[in-house]
Amino acid sequence: MQTLIANAIVFDGTGAPPRPGCDVAISDGRIAAVGKNLPRAPGCEVVDAGGLALMPGIIDSHTHYDAQVTWDPTLDPSPSLGVTTVIMGNCGFTIAPCRPGDRDLIMRNLTQVEGMSLEALKAGIQWDFEGFPDYLDAIERQGVMPNVAAFVGHSALRTYVMKEAAVERAATADELDAMCDIVSDAMAAGAVGFATSTAPQHNGAGGIPMPSRLADDAELEALVGAMGEGGRGVFMLTKGDRTDVPYLEAMAAKSGRPFVIAALLHNPTNPQGTFNDLAAIAAARRRGRELWGQVSCCPLTMDFTMRSAYPLESLKAWAPAMKVSGDELKALYGDAAFRDAVRAELGSPAGVRLFNGEWDKIEVTQAALSGNQDFEHRNLRDLADAAGADPLDWMLDIAVAEDLETVFTAVLLNSDEDAVGRMIRDPNATVALSDAGAHLTFFCDAGFGLHLMGHWSRDRGVMALERAVHELTAKPADIYGIADRGRIQPGQWADLLLFDHQRVGRGAKRRQFDLPSGAPRLVTDAVGVEGVWINGQRVAGAAGLTDPGLRPGRVLREFNA
Repeated sequence: MQTLIANAIVFDGTGAPPRPGCDVAISDGRIAAVGKNLPRAPGCEVVDAGGLALMPGIIDSHTHYDAQVTWDPTLDPSPSLGVTTVIMGNCGFTIAPCRPGDRDLIMRNLTQVEGMSLEALKAGIQWDFEGFPDYLDAIERQGVMPNVAAFVGHSALRTYVMKEAAVERAATADELDAMCDIVSDAMAAGAVGFATSTAPQHNGAGGIPMPSRLADDAELEALVGAMGEGGRGVFMLTKGDRTDVPYLEAMAAKSGRPFVIAALLHNPTNPQGTFNDLAAIAAARRRGRELWGQVSCCPLTMDFTMRSAYPLESLKAWAPAMKVSGDELKALYGDAAFRDAVRAELGSPAGVRLFNGEWDKIEVTQAALSGNQDFEHRNLRDLADAAGADPLDWMLDIAVAEDLETVFTAVLLNSDEDAVGRMIRDPNATVALSDAGAHLTFFCDAGFGLHLMGHWSRDRGVMALERAVHELTAKPADIYGIADRGRIQPGQWADLLLFDHQRVGRGAKRRQFDLPSGAPRLVTDAVGVEGVWINGQRVAGAAGLTDPGLRPGRVLREFNA
């Protein structure tokens, strides 16, 4: 069946000026023609855009849907937010390869670093695979709503080869050879690249470092080499202090492959840090290395309780709190020595960490006791000052008094809008970092693309809408080598987003209890989205998904070099 979307303002993804009054014809899942007053074939479905904007579907290049995809092929909420292609496996936090006996290890790693319920993972993940090629095959068999590409992930890879030793030491020569073989096989099966993390805030259950953090330089370089031996693949890294941009440039020079460096977020206690990284990336690019800095257009805002205080978990002094729970955790929070150690570290110069002692940027969102409701929507600095207390002491005291059920909201990074506007305009940056599918109880930035177009383009005027569209479509398609997507041109796959450019944005966050085992997550709704097509099939409209059972997406396995 043919479809004609008529009378639209077409933003073609290239960054070219919009074309008003344009028609787009779709046939066999692809764009057949683009122009004015296109002929209507007999039986053609005509969608009158009525002057709304039409763009390629959003490519979300930083997601963590690796577990969710096995129980939710829609990858909710991304398609209703205009996302037609997701890239998952970022930071190396994947669930394949995985032997049956190691499933508990893999799931426990995800609970801390990805903010996922262990009960939800145990109830939800469908383990009908072991190796990475099996994993892609399993996704393909069940079908997906959006298109999916996947990195082979370092932490799962280490766990597969080294088991418990993956979080204890560097790999031996034999173990490294085995890992390189698996990476080569994964690339042959259709991985988009290899992903890892050296970031200190990335911990598994009990505060144990994620396996990738134990890798030495020789291991990283060998695995990147194995990824690129066939002349393709993107290396994605969430960096820590030891993997700075000069180090990564040297690796890129050896591999000849594109590197995507995350997570470049603005830290007000080190205001030049991200800009220094972007300047170093620019210098590397001038020397012929394809490096990209992955930035976010959203403030990093998290809801959390003191049962799992993710914003504080990159502090070394917080490590004891990640090893206990219940009454033991409450007792630790009452310990003066623990509090003093945390306070001292917060007062020291910051390396790479989420929270930097800005107590005015944490507020009480929901008090558990009715007598404390006056604390809600007030920041900890003001609350502590009113009580004549230290903010850390005040926070821990109320958390213990409310049996660790107090909900706090922290604005951690990217809170300086002038700085963020400068970052997202940087030509060496790529806008991403939605983390969709992860941190489910902390935040939901799956609508980052709508936020870029609404808040940053329309409301703030930081970039023209055609540039914002390019950032979300053709640019990531080119970086990751995704063929025939990201542009509205004849021959491209018909991944499309119809929207009201005067209203587009993301709605307020809300909590719903629909994960396996009834666990909660935060979601946001689209504002101004009128239609989403994936491979020519309409999957969403103004009211959300048209039919959750639709599976028009493809598992992407072939990428341009």
